[in-house]
Amino acid sequence: MNDAGVRARVDGRTLRAERTRRAITDAHFALLEEGELRPTAERIAERAGVSLRALWTNFKDMEGLFAAAGERLMERMRADFVPVPPDLPREERIERYCTQRARLLELIAPAARAARIREPFSEQLRKNRMWYLDFAREELQTLFAEELTAAGPARAELLDALTVATTFAGWSMWRDELHLDVAGATAVLRRVVGSLLPGPGAA
Repeated sequence: MNDAGVRARVDGRTLRAERTRRAITDAHFALLEEGELRPTAERIAERAGVSLRALWTNFKDMEGLFAAAGERLMERMRADFVPVPPDLPREERIERYCTQRARLLELIAPAARAARIREPFSEQLRKNRMWYLDFAREELQTLFAEELTAAGPARAELLDALTVATTFAGWSMWRDELHLDVAGATAVLRRVVGSLLPGPGAA
């Protein structure tokens, strides 16, 4: 076989492997979205339409699957994310931010609920959570830079408060504990963010 044939064969294998990995991670998410918070490898392989051997060929253990799933979820979040212009008036920034944030929190909710069960025993799931927190805090610091600066010495405290309010910790309380619908939870999110951020002329 010539070099071109070898490359084609290798490329074909790579594409098949990528499709299999994508099918497995998508199957994992599908089961989580259906309420199976601790799907087994057997259930994931069955849903993906692959053998259990194929699953373990592509992922050496569940930590490897959690890493790929975390990357896939971040990919989905970034595809759905539209940066809010930081030069908009404060009220419009808060409105746009909270509307989009609610949508993203609903997107990650099934995976986040499942992760809470396994996170104490999974270093990778804890790493995944830090990815999402870093993503959330980066957006807060960019979008509300003016208000954070205005907070002066309380800037770090304000950023921490906003982080808790706008990540899954707060969202889960409103959706899962208080049983608010998405519109109701979004309204509370908007109120909390608006209350935390100092308005024009605030000391």
